[in-house]
Amino acid sequence: MPIDPYILLLLGTVGIAALLPARGTGADVASGASTAAIAFLFFLYGARLSTREAMDGLKHWRLHTTVLACTFVVFPLLGLAARGLVPVLLTHPLYQGLLFLTLVPSTVQSSIAFTSIARGNVPAAICAGSFSSLAGIVITPLLAAALLGGNAGGFSADSVVKIVLQLLVPFLAGQLLRRWVGGFITRHKKVLGYVDRASILLVVYTAFSEGMVQGIWHQVSALRLAGLLAVEAVVLAVMLTLTWYGGKALRFDREDRIAIQFAGSKKSLASGLPMASVLFGAHASLAVLPLMLFHQMQLMVCAVIAKRRARDPQPEVTEAAAPTAGSRTAVGTATRSG
Repeated sequence: MPIDPYILLLLGTVGIAALLPARGTGADVASGASTAAIAFLFFLYGARLSTREAMDGLKHWRLHTTVLACTFVVFPLLGLAARGLVPVLLTHPLYQGLLFLTLVPSTVQSSIAFTSIARGNVPAAICAGSFSSLAGIVITPLLAAALLGGNAGGFSADSVVKIVLQLLVPFLAGQLLRRWVGGFITRHKKVLGYVDRASILLVVYTAFSEGMVQGIWHQVSALRLAGLLAVEAVVLAVMLTLTWYGGKALRFDREDRIAIQFAGSKKSLASGLPMASVLFGAHASLAVLPLMLFHQMQLMVCAVIAKRRARDPQPEVTEAAAPTAGSRTAVGTATRSG
């Protein structure tokens, strides 16, 4: 189970922030650049989401509703339940970060990749991840304001305006301009992927620099980090179990259950980091630490599960089931072409 190279880059960025944190004018420049990077990220998210994909995905509304319920209902309930572990196992700041992690949307790329490896419903995973990311732009800040209160900016007019300007407006601009920029983004997908990741690294550097300047890292010990990892392992195990057997109870077929398990049990680092920077400001460094750890954990565990699912015997396709499989393939083709 190799470590994701991007996680190593993130950890390296944290190390640089610890040794050379941005101060004074440098901090102002880094903060401004981070704000611009966040806006650009959500512009790209909007420009990449095909309206045709969204419309095709609506045909499988039961699956998408299930994934959204796992992401924005079940996960937050587990986060709230972890409140009982403060202060015995978790400090209050680490708990806030853990609760925030349960509020962010699901992943897109890794959900698709693991669903494909496990021979699941890839078109459903594409749409489920996209819907979750889109809904998260609105739902995550509202849940954070309701459950974290003043620690995440609350419902003040300033925080609402900041969320709208930095997240929602760029996303909508990307959707509106997709007709003209969509082709360029598709042709330069690899290069823009690097820009995506570089933008997130900048956000991480800015957040952890502020944390170093304020001395908040003295609040975290190795024992507390071990406790956090243990809690996150339990949360991930519960969600992987619920999504798999819950999908069976809801009478989804094997391919749909695989999509539900991988899209409904994971959290997006790419969406969560910029949102934390907007919502938590100077306190974002501790808020994103649980998310960074959970991200690596979910990749390692889901890689193992996906490979095991790929070895499952393929169910025989009957003549009665053939039209259904054909219609799903048609949706998948339309999704990819969109």
